Parts: sequence; C-alpha cells; structure tokens
Amino acid sequence: MTATLVTEPSEEDDCPLLIGRVLDGKGGARRIEWKEAQQWSPQHPDEVLWLHLLRSCPGVDVWLKDSYHVPDPTCELLVSDQTRPRAFRESDALVATLRDLNFNAGAEPEDMISMQLWSDGTRILTFRRAPQQSPNEVRDMLDRGAGPRDAGAMITQIVELMMDHLSLTIMDINDAIDQLEKEDLAGSGLHEHSRMIAEIRRDCLALQRHLSPQHEALEQISREAPGWFAKHDRREIVESIARLRRHLDDINISKESAVVLQDELRARAQAISQQATYKLGVMAGVFLPLTFFTGLLGSNVAGIPWADQSWAFWGVFAACGAITLGILAIFWRLRWL
Repeated sequence: MTATLVTEPSEEDDCPLLIGRVLDGKGGARRIEWKEAQQWSPQHPDEVLWLHLLRSCPGVDVWLKDSYHVPDPTCELLVSDQTRPRAFRESDALVATLRDLNFNAGAEPEDMISMQLWSDGTRILTFRRAPQQSPNEVRDMLDRGAGPRDAGAMITQIVELMMDHLSLTIMDINDAIDQLEKEDLAGSGLHEHSRMIAEIRRDCLALQRHLSPQHEALEQISREAPGWFAKHDRREIVESIARLRRHLDDINISKESAVVLQDELRARAQAISQQATYKLGVMAGVFLPLTFFTGLLGSNVAGIPWADQSWAFWGVFAACGAITLGILAIFWRLRWL
C-alpha cells in the first residue's frame, strides 16, 4: 500500500502545541497560540477550544493536572505510548485512545498510530507522537469554514476520517487481490506472486489486530458518552461502528481470499515440481539401461567381445538405439508418455 507524507507545523521543544483552534459554532474557527490557549475561556456559549498536542513534549502531564485537573491515571494514559484503543467516561469528560492509519513517509498504512483524546464538551485535547492525517484534515475543514460545530461533532468527524482512510486501504487490498486472481499464478512471477499474497495476509492480520479493539472503543463511546454529546453525534458514532464492522468483514473476506490464492499457488507450484520430477524420472528410466549396457562394454578388462572389429562401434550404437526405442514403446504402452 502507498503512504502519503503527513505535514504538520514545526515542533518546538518547549511548546507541545501542534494545532490550536477555537471553534465558532458555525463550522469555522480562529487560530490560537499556546500562550493564549493556556489562559483561554469561552467568549460565548458556542465556542469550543481544540488543541492538538505533542504528547512526548516534557511537562504536558503536569499542565493537564494543573490547568485541567485531570486525574493522575488519566494523565498517564493521555501522554503514554499505550496504543490499544479504549474509551471511557470520567465524570463529564470523555477519554479515548483511537488508532489511525500511518501515512508518514517510509511507513505502511497498516502500521497504525495512536491518538489520545480528552474532551469535556467545551475543550477538546488530542495527543499524538507520530504525525497523523486526520487532525490536519479537520484543521483544513475548519479553516475553510466547513468544519465541525461543537465538541461532539469534532469527535465524530475525526472518527469518520479514520473510517475514510481505512476504506481506501481496504479498497487497495481488494484491488490487489482482484489483480492477482486475473493473473497466471503459475507463470514466471511465481515468487513475486507468493510475496504479494503473503504481504496481503500480513496487512489483513495487522488491520484486524488493531481494529477489533477500536470497534469496542467506539461502542463504549456510543454507550457512555456524556450529556454534551448530542443525539445526532451518537447516531454518527453508531454509523461509524457499522462501517467499521463492515470493514472488519471485508478484511476477513480479503484474508480468506488471500489464503485461497496462496493454496492455489502452492498447488500449482507443487504440480510444476511433480511434473519436473516425472520428466526426470522418465529420462532416468530411458538412460539407465543404456548406461549399464555401455558401461559393461566399456570395461577395461580382457575378453570384451568384438573389441578389434571395425563395425563394433556402429553395432553398439544401433543396439543402444534399439534399446531406447524399445523402452519408449514400453512407456507409451504403459501410458507414462
């Protein structure tokens, strides 16, 4: 699968902020810097603060405890490298760890990377270590005035973008399988086809390993979302759960298709090997009597008949030809040829 380079703002050692926006409740947002964000308070009820932070930056956990009064276990989860998807409600806040496809240069999309999320309905904090595509896309939507309007819509938008990325990757896998099914698996590219099938199986297993717990996390969000999570946002999450379930089914089908292709490839390779072994056996069956006959007459001992006759060579040559024709006739009668 191909990967697209993710570009983000430059990261300063003393500033964890990667993206800062204040949603205006109408689909747009204004930019906010780190210093202002630390003192931010809503100017009107529709404003929502979104900060996308580098979780590996020193002091992020201390800032969470001091400014947002986030409990120690939750702080540890938000800034740690625990990547297994999960979600839970903590008082009026929603905490989640989700995984998105990896579109960084030199990486495969199946090498999924995690995003931690915390929101109390007025403020949204997202955390990452490696660059991700989804936050950049949300930022661009907000800058165009076509982004989410509140915290619930922001979370559902991020989840939908993750599902969109997954859909494209699964389409790539399905296209690769369809292309392999159309090609001659037993042709000259036997080893290349085998490598491609093994890669597809590894990709499917990797996606399945990461997405199964993500399905559980989204269901947890749907069941235990706080009151600020609107009904239409819950419906969007339910739809994303259904999409993810369909994607998991597609991954299972792709994995089974790859197994079938691999079995067919193995069977054809075995048939080719058996055919080659059979041909070698037939050749050995033809030449073994000739080798014995010529070896016997070529022995360097006294008493070899006709050794001093001029016609002996051609006589042995004719005898070898007759033996060969006789053996071939026997093989043909036995239907070995």
